[in-house]
Amino acid sequence: MTYKMVCIDMDGTLLGKRKSISEESKRVIKEVSKKGIKVVVTTGRLYNNAAYYSDLIGASDAVIAGNGAVIKEKSKDEVIYRSKIDSYICKELLLKAKKCGVILHLHTIDRIITNSCLSNIIAKIVLPGRKYKNFPIHTETIKSVDSIDKVLKKYNGEVTKCIMFSTSAKKTRRFKEEIKNINGIVCYPSGEKSIEINKIGVSKGNAVKFLGEYYGIKREEIICIGDNENDVSMIEYAGLGIAMENAINKLKEKANYITDTNTNDGVRKALEKFILKIR
Repeated sequence: MTYKMVCIDMDGTLLGKRKSISEESKRVIKEVSKKGIKVVVTTGRLYNNAAYYSDLIGASDAVIAGNGAVIKEKSKDEVIYRSKIDSYICKELLLKAKKCGVILHLHTIDRIITNSCLSNIIAKIVLPGRKYKNFPIHTETIKSVDSIDKVLKKYNGEVTKCIMFSTSAKKTRRFKEEIKNINGIVCYPSGEKSIEINKIGVSKGNAVKFLGEYYGIKREEIICIGDNENDVSMIEYAGLGIAMENAINKLKEKANYITDTNTNDGVRKALEKFILKIR
Protein backbone atom coordinates (compact mmCIF):
# COMPACT_ATOMS: atom_id res chain seq x y z
CA MET A 1 0.00 0.00 0.00
CA THR A 2 1.18 3.51 -0.82
CA TYR A 3 0.39 5.85 2.05
CA LYS A 4 -0.18 9.56 1.45
CA MET A 5 -0.87 10.97 4.93
CA VAL A 6 0.40 10.20 8.43
CA CYS A 7 -1.45 11.61 11.45
CA ILE A 8 0.62 11.52 14.63
CA ASP A 9 -0.49 12.18 18.20
CA MET A 10 1.90 14.10 20.44
CA ASP A 11 1.79 13.26 24.15
CA GLY A 12 2.62 9.63 24.79
CA THR A 13 3.29 9.10 21.08
CA LEU A 14 5.65 11.48 19.28
CA LEU A 15 6.96 13.13 22.44
CA GLY A 16 9.40 11.18 24.56
CA LYS A 17 11.08 12.01 27.84
CA ARG A 18 10.64 15.62 29.00
CA LYS A 19 8.29 16.23 26.05
CA SER A 20 11.19 16.03 23.60
CA ILE A 21 11.54 14.60 20.07
CA SER A 22 14.70 12.67 19.26
CA GLU A 23 16.96 13.85 16.45
CA GLU A 24 16.54 10.46 14.75
CA SER A 25 12.76 10.85 14.78
CA LYS A 26 13.05 14.35 13.30
CA ARG A 27 15.32 13.03 10.55
CA VAL A 28 12.95 10.20 9.62
CA ILE A 29 9.88 12.45 9.63
CA LYS A 30 11.66 14.88 7.31
CA GLU A 31 12.47 11.97 4.98
CA VAL A 32 8.79 11.01 4.98
CA SER A 33 7.82 14.60 4.13
CA LYS A 34 10.33 14.70 1.28
CA LYS A 35 8.52 11.73 -0.28
CA GLY A 36 5.44 13.95 -0.63
CA ILE A 37 3.59 12.31 2.25
CA LYS A 38 1.63 14.70 4.43
CA VAL A 39 2.70 14.62 8.08
CA VAL A 40 -0.07 15.93 10.32
CA VAL A 41 0.43 16.59 14.02
CA THR A 42 -2.87 15.44 15.55
CA THR A 43 -3.29 16.39 19.19
CA GLY A 44 -5.53 17.49 22.00
CA ARG A 45 -3.38 20.56 22.54
CA LEU A 46 -4.33 24.01 21.32
CA TYR A 47 -3.29 24.96 17.79
CA ASN A 48 -0.34 27.26 18.46
CA ASN A 49 1.32 24.68 20.71
CA ALA A 50 0.76 21.94 18.14
CA ALA A 51 2.06 24.16 15.33
CA TYR A 52 5.25 24.75 17.30
CA TYR A 53 5.96 21.02 17.32
CA SER A 54 4.91 20.66 13.70
CA ASP A 55 7.59 23.19 12.80
CA LEU A 56 10.05 21.38 15.04
CA ILE A 57 9.76 18.19 12.97
CA GLY A 58 9.91 20.08 9.68
CA ALA A 59 6.29 19.46 8.66
CA SER A 60 4.54 22.10 6.57
CA ASP A 61 1.12 20.47 6.31
CA ALA A 62 -2.10 21.06 8.20
CA VAL A 63 -2.33 20.63 11.96
CA ILE A 64 -5.22 18.97 13.79
CA ALA A 65 -5.59 20.47 17.27
CA GLY A 66 -8.02 20.34 20.17
CA ASN A 67 -8.87 16.67 19.52
CA GLY A 68 -10.15 17.63 16.09
CA ALA A 69 -11.87 20.89 17.01
CA VAL A 70 -9.41 22.91 14.90
CA ILE A 71 -7.82 22.07 11.56
CA LYS A 72 -5.53 24.74 10.18
CA GLU A 73 -3.35 24.89 7.09
CA LYS A 74 -0.16 26.09 8.72
CA SER A 75 1.58 27.20 5.53
CA LYS A 76 -1.45 29.25 4.44
CA ASP A 77 -2.40 30.40 7.95
CA GLU A 78 -5.94 29.31 7.07
CA VAL A 79 -8.44 27.64 9.40
CA ILE A 80 -10.29 25.05 7.32
CA TYR A 81 -12.40 23.64 10.17
CA ARG A 82 -13.32 24.85 13.64
CA SER A 83 -15.86 23.64 16.19
CA LYS A 84 -16.68 25.92 19.12
CA ILE A 85 -18.05 25.22 22.57
CA ASP A 86 -20.92 27.61 23.32
CA SER A 87 -20.32 30.20 26.03
CA TYR A 88 -23.22 29.00 28.19
CA ILE A 89 -21.63 25.54 28.31
CA CYS A 90 -18.24 27.05 29.18
CA LYS A 91 -19.88 28.96 32.03
CA GLU A 92 -21.56 25.82 33.36
CA LEU A 93 -18.24 23.95 33.22
CA LEU A 94 -16.47 26.77 35.07
CA LEU A 95 -19.10 26.79 37.81
CA LYS A 96 -18.89 23.00 38.17
CA ALA A 97 -15.09 23.27 38.31
CA LYS A 98 -15.30 25.78 41.15
CA LYS A 99 -17.77 23.56 43.00
CA CYS A 100 -15.45 20.55 42.69
CA GLY A 101 -12.23 22.42 43.44
CA VAL A 102 -10.55 21.60 40.12
CA ILE A 103 -8.68 23.62 37.50
CA LEU A 104 -10.34 24.26 34.15
CA HIS A 105 -8.62 25.54 31.01
CA LEU A 106 -10.57 26.88 28.04
CA HIS A 107 -8.61 26.75 24.79
CA THR A 108 -8.83 29.04 21.79
CA ILE A 109 -6.40 28.75 18.87
CA ASP A 110 -3.71 30.73 20.68
CA ARG A 111 -4.92 31.29 24.22
CA ILE A 112 -5.60 29.48 27.49
CA ILE A 113 -8.32 30.95 29.69
CA THR A 114 -8.12 29.46 33.17
CA ASN A 115 -9.80 29.64 36.56
CA SER A 116 -6.42 29.14 38.26
CA CYS A 117 -3.63 31.59 39.03
CA LEU A 118 -1.13 28.74 39.19
CA SER A 119 0.78 29.77 36.09
CA ASN A 120 3.56 27.33 36.89
CA ILE A 121 1.13 24.43 36.26
CA ILE A 122 0.30 25.89 32.86
CA ALA A 123 3.98 26.31 32.05
CA LYS A 124 4.98 22.79 33.07
CA ILE A 125 2.03 20.86 31.67
CA VAL A 126 0.79 22.74 28.65
CA LEU A 127 3.30 25.23 27.33
CA PRO A 128 6.81 23.85 26.78
CA GLY A 129 6.94 25.76 23.50
CA ARG A 130 5.29 28.92 24.84
CA LYS A 131 8.21 31.21 23.95
CA TYR A 132 8.46 30.15 20.33
CA LYS A 133 8.08 33.45 18.53
CA ASN A 134 6.01 32.27 15.55
CA PHE A 135 3.33 30.65 17.70
CA PRO A 136 2.88 32.65 20.92
CA ILE A 137 0.44 31.34 23.50
CA HIS A 138 -1.38 33.82 25.70
CA THR A 139 -3.08 33.18 29.03
CA GLU A 140 -5.92 34.88 30.86
CA THR A 141 -7.20 34.15 34.34
CA ILE A 142 -10.82 34.32 35.41
CA LYS A 143 -10.27 35.73 38.89
CA SER A 144 -13.79 35.41 40.25
CA VAL A 145 -17.22 34.00 39.46
CA ASP A 146 -18.41 37.55 38.82
CA SER A 147 -15.95 37.95 35.93
CA ILE A 148 -16.97 34.77 34.06
CA ASP A 149 -19.58 36.44 31.84
CA LYS A 150 -17.25 39.31 30.92
CA VAL A 151 -14.40 37.01 29.89
CA LEU A 152 -16.65 34.61 27.97
CA LYS A 153 -18.24 37.52 26.11
CA LYS A 154 -14.75 38.69 25.13
CA TYR A 155 -13.93 35.28 23.62
CA ASN A 156 -17.40 34.30 22.42
CA GLY A 157 -17.17 31.78 19.57
CA GLU A 158 -13.45 31.17 20.07
CA VAL A 159 -13.35 28.38 22.68
CA THR A 160 -12.71 25.06 20.95
CA LYS A 161 -11.90 22.74 23.85
CA CYS A 162 -11.80 22.60 27.64
CA ILE A 163 -9.56 20.51 29.85
CA MET A 164 -9.87 19.83 33.56
CA PHE A 165 -6.93 19.17 35.88
CA SER A 166 -7.28 18.01 39.47
CA THR A 167 -5.03 17.02 42.34
CA SER A 168 -6.84 13.75 42.97
CA ALA A 169 -8.73 11.01 41.18
CA LYS A 170 -11.60 11.56 43.63
CA LYS A 171 -12.05 15.17 42.49
CA THR A 172 -11.90 14.05 38.87
CA ARG A 173 -14.66 11.51 39.43
CA ARG A 174 -16.79 14.12 41.19
CA PHE A 175 -16.37 16.61 38.33
CA LYS A 176 -17.21 13.94 35.77
CA GLU A 177 -20.38 13.12 37.70
CA GLU A 178 -21.31 16.81 37.92
CA ILE A 179 -21.04 17.40 34.16
CA LYS A 180 -22.60 14.15 32.93
CA ASN A 181 -25.96 15.81 32.24
CA ILE A 182 -24.56 18.77 30.32
CA ASN A 183 -25.83 18.36 26.77
CA GLY A 184 -23.70 18.95 23.71
CA ILE A 185 -20.30 17.82 24.98
CA VAL A 186 -18.10 14.74 24.78
CA CYS A 187 -15.46 13.84 27.36
CA TYR A 188 -12.13 12.08 26.91
CA PRO A 189 -10.42 10.85 30.10
CA SER A 190 -6.71 11.57 30.18
CA GLY A 191 -5.33 9.64 33.12
CA GLU A 192 -6.95 9.72 36.57
CA LYS A 193 -6.61 13.46 37.11
CA SER A 194 -7.59 15.04 33.81
CA ILE A 195 -10.59 15.16 31.46
CA GLU A 196 -10.67 16.72 27.99
CA ILE A 197 -13.98 18.20 26.86
CA ASN A 198 -15.13 18.94 23.31
CA LYS A 199 -18.35 19.77 21.53
CA ILE A 200 -20.25 16.59 20.72
CA GLY A 201 -19.27 15.21 17.32
CA VAL A 202 -15.67 16.39 17.62
CA SER A 203 -13.05 13.66 17.45
CA LYS A 204 -9.67 13.02 15.93
CA GLY A 205 -11.25 10.40 13.70
CA ASN A 206 -13.74 12.86 12.23
CA ALA A 207 -10.96 15.41 11.75
CA VAL A 208 -8.75 12.90 9.93
CA LYS A 209 -11.70 11.97 7.71
CA PHE A 210 -12.37 15.66 6.95
CA LEU A 211 -8.72 16.39 6.17
CA GLY A 212 -8.34 13.30 4.00
CA GLU A 213 -11.35 14.33 1.93
CA TYR A 214 -10.03 17.91 1.79
CA TYR A 215 -6.74 16.66 0.35
CA GLY A 216 -8.36 13.99 -1.83
CA ILE A 217 -6.69 11.17 0.10
CA LYS A 218 -8.49 7.85 0.53
CA ARG A 219 -9.05 6.28 3.92
CA GLU A 220 -6.83 3.31 3.11
CA GLU A 221 -3.97 5.70 2.27
CA ILE A 222 -3.87 7.13 5.80
CA ILE A 223 -1.73 6.03 8.76
CA CYS A 224 -2.69 7.16 12.28
CA ILE A 225 -0.47 6.69 15.33
CA GLY A 226 -1.58 7.20 18.94
CA ASP A 227 -1.69 5.96 22.52
CA ASN A 228 -4.74 7.19 24.42
CA GLU A 229 -8.54 7.36 24.60
CA ASN A 230 -8.81 10.40 22.33
CA ASP A 231 -6.85 8.52 19.63
CA VAL A 232 -9.25 5.58 19.36
CA SER A 233 -11.49 7.15 16.71
CA MET A 234 -8.62 7.94 14.33
CA ILE A 235 -7.03 4.51 14.84
CA GLU A 236 -10.37 2.97 13.88
CA TYR A 237 -10.71 5.22 10.83
CA ALA A 238 -7.18 4.85 9.48
CA GLY A 239 -6.20 2.48 6.72
CA LEU A 240 -3.36 1.54 9.06
CA GLY A 241 -3.90 2.24 12.75
CA ILE A 242 -0.76 2.00 14.86
CA ALA A 243 -0.72 1.90 18.67
CA MET A 244 2.29 2.64 20.84
CA GLU A 245 3.52 -0.12 23.12
CA ASN A 246 2.67 2.21 26.02
CA ALA A 247 -0.89 2.74 24.72
CA ILE A 248 -4.03 1.89 26.67
CA ASN A 249 -5.35 -1.61 26.04
CA LYS A 250 -8.50 -0.33 24.33
CA LEU A 251 -6.37 1.33 21.66
CA LYS A 252 -4.10 -1.69 21.21
CA GLU A 253 -7.16 -3.85 20.58
CA LYS A 254 -8.29 -1.53 17.77
CA ALA A 255 -4.87 -1.12 16.15
CA ASN A 256 -3.52 -3.00 13.13
CA TYR A 257 0.02 -2.83 14.48
CA ILE A 258 1.78 -2.08 17.77
CA THR A 259 5.09 -0.23 17.61
CA ASP A 260 7.66 0.50 20.34
CA THR A 261 7.09 2.96 23.20
CA ASN A 262 7.17 6.73 22.90
CA THR A 263 10.40 6.82 24.92
CA ASN A 264 12.04 4.36 22.54
CA ASP A 265 11.28 6.08 19.21
CA GLY A 266 8.17 4.04 18.41
CA VAL A 267 6.94 6.57 15.84
CA ARG A 268 10.26 6.57 14.01
CA LYS A 269 10.32 2.78 13.90
CA ALA A 270 6.77 2.61 12.52
CA LEU A 271 7.55 5.15 9.78
CA GLU A 272 10.70 3.28 8.83
CA LYS A 273 8.78 0.01 8.60
CA PHE A 274 5.68 1.10 6.70
CA ILE A 275 6.85 4.10 4.65
CA LEU A 276 10.62 4.08 4.26
CA LYS A 277 10.65 0.25 4.15
CA ILE A 278 13.90 0.11 6.10
CA ARG A 279 12.89 -2.89 8.17
